[in-house]
Amino acid sequence: MNSDQDYMRLALDLAASAKGKTNPNPIVGAVIVKNGVIVGSGLHRKAGEPHAEVHAFNMAGEHAKGATLYVTLEPCSHYGKTPPCAKLVKESEVSRVVVAMQDPNPDVAGRGIKLLRYAGIEVEVGVLEDEAKRLNERFIHNMITNRPFVISKFAMTLDGKLATHTGHSKWITGDAARADVHKLRDEVDAILVGVGTVLADNPSLTTRLPNGQGKNPIRIILDGQLRTPLNANVLQTTEAETIIVTSNDADHEIVEMYEEKGVSFVYVSQDDNGLNLQEMLVKLYKLGITDVLVEGGGSVNASFLRANLIDKYLIYIAPKLLGGRNSITPFTGKDIDTMDAAMLVSFEEIDKYGEDIRITAYPKQGDQK
Repeated sequence: MNSDQDYMRLALDLAASAKGKTNPNPIVGAVIVKNGVIVGSGLHRKAGEPHAEVHAFNMAGEHAKGATLYVTLEPCSHYGKTPPCAKLVKESEVSRVVVAMQDPNPDVAGRGIKLLRYAGIEVEVGVLEDEAKRLNERFIHNMITNRPFVISKFAMTLDGKLATHTGHSKWITGDAARADVHKLRDEVDAILVGVGTVLADNPSLTTRLPNGQGKNPIRIILDGQLRTPLNANVLQTTEAETIIVTSNDADHEIVEMYEEKGVSFVYVSQDDNGLNLQEMLVKLYKLGITDVLVEGGGSVNASFLRANLIDKYLIYIAPKLLGGRNSITPFTGKDIDTMDAAMLVSFEEIDKYGEDIRITAYPKQGDQK
């Protein structure tokens, strides 16, 4: 290990170990190297706690003088819950700073880099930049759009079916793929389903990792007509917080019955196409929710798709074939007439979990209809 890329990759690996734990902050890793020896390293572990650079400099001590700092995100230059890291870097007397990417936060936006250069420190920006941006895709999206990062996750058979014509879907994938889903739940702020999923499966939507580890995300239920049963598992709010998203004109006597069970509400407008998802996301972000894992059925998936609100796809495919004219597909809704009206995606990664595969994909920018 002797190149900038090698040390930055180590810093990125450190950052990745805190995925889902730092929201709404970015995930950041830092490594300090002097004369080819790593003298300090650190990561941002949780919002409100010291940043990665602080941990790295605490470890390096006096060895930081004349060293090179590798950091996955531009050091912050503003006072928030913690002091600015750019000031700490400047005072450390490192001779060189290598930054993977500039901070998209308008409160930083290059100011940290300028401060270091004005102090006479050599600064290089852009080493493994693409990897750094992918790692902090949720944070970048939050800064640009002021709404949560939306991940559409679903499991299907090889012929593209979510369930049989009766609605039976347990289980499409095997143990390894389902374990990965629980890892995903541990990393996000919220998980979203429609009331149809609640009625069909009565899910708990909690995180079940080995030894009871993992955090339970906030559970969001789309329910414009307030059909969620009062004895549904998702209303056991001692396990996890539950939010029901419903229409502005919801019956408040019925709402009170849910509120007595500890359920919170988000009210949005509703039309013939259903609840206004754009409005919902804006309100969820104001509540501090920075990313949402959509685990809905075909109708919910289609609503997000047609509103161009899906930022990432995680598609689990099992080596099974259902066939049949009436088996349920991942996206229902209005049919399109020609193939050139299809919404395009770009495959990013293909991973294997047991006998199943997981495709990570993103909408092709500029190609949505």
